[in-house]
Amino acid sequence: MLGFRAFLQWIQNLQESFGKTNVIIGMEPTGHYWLPLAHMLEDHGLHYVTVNTMHVSRSKELDDNSPSKNDVKDAKVIAQLVKDGRFSEPVLPENVYAELRQGMNVHGWLTERHNRIKAKIQNWFDRYFPEFTEVFKDWEGKAALQILEMNLLPHELAGVNDDTILDEMKKGVSRAVGLKRVRALKEAASTSIGIRTGSRMAKRELALLLQEYHELGQELSLLEEELHGLIEPIPGAKQMLAIKGVGAMTVAGFFAEVGDLNNYDDPRQLLKLAGLNLRRNESGTHKGQTRISKRGRRKLRALLFRVAMPLSAKNQAFKKLHDYYRNRPANPLIGKQSLVANYYASFL
Repeated sequence: MLGFRAFLQWIQNLQESFGKTNVIIGMEPTGHYWLPLAHMLEDHGLHYVTVNTMHVSRSKELDDNSPSKNDVKDAKVIAQLVKDGRFSEPVLPENVYAELRQGMNVHGWLTERHNRIKAKIQNWFDRYFPEFTEVFKDWEGKAALQILEMNLLPHELAGVNDDTILDEMKKGVSRAVGLKRVRALKEAASTSIGIRTGSRMAKRELALLLQEYHELGQELSLLEEELHGLIEPIPGAKQMLAIKGVGAMTVAGFFAEVGDLNNYDDPRQLLKLAGLNLRRNESGTHKGQTRISKRGRRKLRALLFRVAMPLSAKNQAFKKLHDYYRNRPANPLIGKQSLVANYYASFL
C-alpha cells in the first residue's frame, strides 16, 4: 500500500510541476500483476490504459536499433505507445461478472485436478486390474464405482460370492443388474494379469484416489449449481440457454469472459476480443490463405469452438451452415475450418 501511495503522490507532484489536470497511466498487462494496480487506479478515478505486450516487444528497437531490455527503456516504449494512441482501455468485470470470472477460474483448476485423479485411477487399473475396463466400459458408472468401493484386488474379488457382488452393485444403481455382468467380472478377475505384490498399499492407494475423485466431483457439482444461479438474472442468458446445444456452463463461461454486453456496440467487437477477427495475407498479386488472428482471449475462443461442435450437430440453422461450408463448390472447408467459420458467421 505504501508503494501505491507513493505512486499517487508522484503523479500529483508531476501534475503540479507541469500544470496538468488530466493524466493517463499506461501499463503493460503482464500476467496478473497489473490487476491490483488497475483496481486501485479505478477506485481513485484515474484514467489508465494498457498496451499490447507484442507492441512493446516489436517497437523497442525503433529508437536505438538494439534488442536490449531494461525497466527504463520499457517505460519509455510504453509511454510512446500511449502518446501515439496505440493502447486499449480495459474494462474490469464487476458485480456478477466478477463473480463469474473468478468462479470459472476455480472451475478450471478443479476440473484439471479431477482429470488428473481420473488419469491416476486409470493408471491403477493398468497396474492392478487391467481387465476391469473390459467388463465396465465406463468405470465412472455407478455400478462400477460401487464395485471399486469394495476395495478388493482381482484375486480377492474372484473368491467373493456372486450374490454378494450383485447386492453391492445394486446399492449404486436403481435399474436392474444381472448375474451375467457379475460372472463376467469374476471371470476377468480370476484370469487377471494384474500385479499382486504390494497389495495392501495398492488398496490404500485406490481408496485415497476414489475419496479425492468423489470430493472433487461434489465440489464441481456445487460450483456449477452456484454458477448456474448467477447467470439466471443476466439479460440474454435465458435466450442463450434456450438454444439447443448450449448449456449453463457455456453461458457462464461466455459472460465470465466478455462481461456486460452493454459495453459493446457491435458483435465484431466480441470477435476481436476472442481473436476471431480475420487476418489476410496479401501482397501484390499474391493472395495467401485467410486465417483468424488468434490475438484475443484464448479461453473465450476455445469456449466458442467447443460450443460450435454440438450446435453444428444439433441445431438446424448451424447444421445447414456447417454442411454448406463443407460441401460448397468453391473453396470447401475441412471440419475444423467449417466450425470456425460457423461461429464466426453467427456473430455477423
